[in-house]
Amino acid sequence: MLYDILIIGGGPAGLTAAVYARRSGRSALVLEKDAFGGQIANSPAVENIPGFELVSGTEFADRLTEQAIGQGAALESADVVSLTRDADGCFTAKSADGEEYRGRAVILAAGTKHRTLGLPREEEFIGNGISFCAVCDGSFCKDKPVAVVGGGNSALQEALLLSGLCEQVTVVQNLSTLTGEKPLIDALMEKENVDILFSSVLTAYEGDPATGLTGILVKHENGLTERVRAQMVFLAVGLEPQNGPFSGIVPLDLRGYADAGEDCVTGVPGLFAAGDCRRKRIRQVTTAASDGAVAALAACDYLDGR
Repeated sequence: MLYDILIIGGGPAGLTAAVYARRSGRSALVLEKDAFGGQIANSPAVENIPGFELVSGTEFADRLTEQAIGQGAALESADVVSLTRDADGCFTAKSADGEEYRGRAVILAAGTKHRTLGLPREEEFIGNGISFCAVCDGSFCKDKPVAVVGGGNSALQEALLLSGLCEQVTVVQNLSTLTGEKPLIDALMEKENVDILFSSVLTAYEGDPATGLTGILVKHENGLTERVRAQMVFLAVGLEPQNGPFSGIVPLDLRGYADAGEDCVTGVPGLFAAGDCRRKRIRQVTTAASDGAVAALAACDYLDGR
């Protein structure tokens, strides 16, 4: 079947795009390799989405998915490994299991993946001891000890926010200096409840994934290992755009993000990029949803002009 719009990625950007495409009278297929709804499902609770004072990440992801289905979008689990533009101007997406999907236009909304440390039990603690977003989850650590891993701008911003909420914030930085901007460093240095461990690496998580994190083990440059109290760890060691399979067709910047601006338009006719996978300054659920709407309407305009 030839769809009007193929959407690669079933997070907030992709599902919002599906809703707008369907409401514009276009057929839409959303392809997602993991769980529909996106990484928001990993958050125990979310308080920064307009219209929701408090909602679990799982519930919000489910609502997004149900809304797209309710509007008539087709959703299919598929790990898309290649995308080509055919001679007729349409696109073909191929999955890891050999399935092919065709669309007259494509919205790439593959998202990003938070870099992790690759430690034992790490995946099990995500959502119950490990977070990637202090804005999302910081309020659940009020008056508790936490740790932040990283030393760049993202880590410093996380630590600053948490310092106003938490009993103690321990920053674990593998380098001998912080690498973020000076104003952020200066502000963090003034916080009495922030402890920075330089030239140190997190080596293990303590606790039970079923009941929560109790602490971490940190190895210092001198070879000694220290146990640090932490009921939640915020990993801020970078993001990885999931655009690798599409590098042959989608223009990418030096960091691997789709080279599309606020209009979500790439340099390829009929190909649009939305959400966290494109170059942008702020990556939040709300900005991803905004991109989805913009990309869907741009795709509809493109189809109208063909």
